[in-house]
Amino acid sequence: MAIYRTLDPARIPEHVAIIMDGNGRWAGKRLLKRFFGHKQGAESVQFVVETATRINLPWLTLYAFSIENNLRRPKSEVNFLMKLLKSYLVSNLKRMNDNNVRMNYIGRLTELPAEVRESMQWAQEQTAKNTGTTLTLALNYGSRSEIVDSCRAILRDAIAAGKTGEELLNAINEETIGPRLYTGQMPDPDLLVRTSGEMRISNFLLWQIAYSEIFVTPRLWPDFRGVHLLEAIAAYQGRERRYGGLGDSTTDEEALQGTAAEA
Repeated sequence: MAIYRTLDPARIPEHVAIIMDGNGRWAGKRLLKRFFGHKQGAESVQFVVETATRINLPWLTLYAFSIENNLRRPKSEVNFLMKLLKSYLVSNLKRMNDNNVRMNYIGRLTELPAEVRESMQWAQEQTAKNTGTTLTLALNYGSRSEIVDSCRAILRDAIAAGKTGEELLNAINEETIGPRLYTGQMPDPDLLVRTSGEMRISNFLLWQIAYSEIFVTPRLWPDFRGVHLLEAIAAYQGRERRYGGLGDSTTDEEALQGTAAEA
């Protein structure tokens, strides 16, 4: 891949998160049932994971199954997705170990079928000692629910510690919410990628992407390959991250003009 040689190895993002969108549209364009789009989308996952390992990407998070999917999709489609997840974990375990990939999951996992959770735990245990890319699958995930769960956990601990009134209110702040999120042991994403060209976040990592760079591609997820991940990272490396501040190239005069324009 020619684009691989253009990347700066020292500026590979620490964490890339991807909203995998477009499976249904991919199938619809081919007059196929949605199931075929999901199956092809699972193939894309492996291409992207293997590319992530080649460039030594520490963290890769994939939005695989949302709470909204669980509640609003036909039961037959949800059941198929659960079987596909289980099949993916079982059939790709050797490949994950060969590529030094460690499995991780976030979401309201206890609401998933027991047999699926067993396969998830098995794959996580079998890859626990791997030290390469950590592949996190967001399953039965919703960011609003995650933030609610974090606040509830903080309050539960505060109440158990005997705190009341103002102390309870003070227990909830930016420093305490972050560590209690499902991603508490993970770095925030540097880069958020969305396929299918849709300009929305879809209730994904709302807290964590506060300062993430965003890359949207019109390519549908089943057509997304490792080279397209590299293209997103190349675009990321061409940007200047500001974290809410001014860029290094911004002069004092430009900053004052910007302030005046906002007034």
